[in-house]
Amino acid sequence: MRAELVSIGTELLLGQIVDTNAAYLAAKLAEIGVGVYFKTTVGDNLERARLALEQALARSDALVCTGGLGPTADDVTSEAVAALTGTQLVLHQPSLDHIQRLFHHRQLPLLDSHRKQALIPSGALPLPNPVGSAPGYILELRGKLIAALPGVPSEMRAMAEESLLPYLAERTGGELVIKSRVLRFAGIGESMLEERTRELFASENPTIAYLAQPGEAHLRITARAASRSQADAMIAAMQQAVLERLGEAYFGADQDTLESAVGARLRQLGLTLATAESCTGGLLGDRITNIPGSSAYYQGGVVSYSNRAKVELLGVPSPVIAAHGAVSAETALAMAGGARARLRADLALAITGVAGPGGGTAAKPVGLVYLALDDGVHPASRELRLGGARQEIKYRSTQVALTMLWQYLGSRG
Repeated sequence: MRAELVSIGTELLLGQIVDTNAAYLAAKLAEIGVGVYFKTTVGDNLERARLALEQALARSDALVCTGGLGPTADDVTSEAVAALTGTQLVLHQPSLDHIQRLFHHRQLPLLDSHRKQALIPSGALPLPNPVGSAPGYILELRGKLIAALPGVPSEMRAMAEESLLPYLAERTGGELVIKSRVLRFAGIGESMLEERTRELFASENPTIAYLAQPGEAHLRITARAASRSQADAMIAAMQQAVLERLGEAYFGADQDTLESAVGARLRQLGLTLATAESCTGGLLGDRITNIPGSSAYYQGGVVSYSNRAKVELLGVPSPVIAAHGAVSAETALAMAGGARARLRADLALAITGVAGPGGGTAAKPVGLVYLALDDGVHPASRELRLGGARQEIKYRSTQVALTMLWQYLGSRG
């Protein structure tokens, strides 16, 4: 089955939101053997939406539309589908009953415009919305299929998983399953990743592809098979071959993050961590505490943005700052040592630098960052020369700091 994704919403064309729905649906459809050949984005305009659907239907077996099912005048998906297929919009009473119950439960007034959401093309199979108001639907016409889902990501995902994907999986029984796994690496660049896996790249099934990410390198393995279990086995075999060449840089797969990998190693070793941050303003601590259960190993952090805060909160000696400056290896090491001692942690990470866009000098340009890791025995520092905007420098600083800690923990066993 050849599918096309049609995302409907002017906010997508204006760049006001990122179309995460399309990425999610493409991955989920591949898992059940539905290949996505095209993706179209169109604004909230009835005629342009109808034309986009017409073009998509001419080249694909199935269309999966997201967005445009709301109650306002610019929600035109159902009108476009009806115009394309020559059907009438009819009231689906169970959907209206659901909307009425939902609004009553939320103690919200039900307006006439909300009833519009219960209108679906005649002959369509309604898809219940378990977390919102607007129903979706599937309309089959002359051997082709049009599915309409809400644009709100939580509603779209719930409807897709509970209704649309099982429906399509039954329709495509026996077709090839396409599955992917993304392996994540730190402390190695994309070029070196490719160099060390070059001979594996020739494989036609499963295939591998390289994906560059800020401060990381990713390798995607994609397998086509008759079943999920066969695809999983093929991916596992390729993953083993990859890790034989790159295992020391591997920290996780798919949704794993560097901070979760660090947390797992800290738990395993029974070590605690503290942080001291200047130019990153608490971003490192934020990433660490995004992991559930991080209180088991994270003692806390100090955001010492000013020199006075470095001295008073972390005990950085004033002569160190006077002699070397706030942005220096010496200051970073003193910050880490102070955080480790004052927060009574086994380890401490510190970051200080020039995030820009101003504040740089010839001697200390924007993007100059110093990291320090103190374990109470062999404190170590690292100098970075980073490019990019302020937010990029801050994020990449935390990424390298976490990589530094992750590698240190790996050396501990």
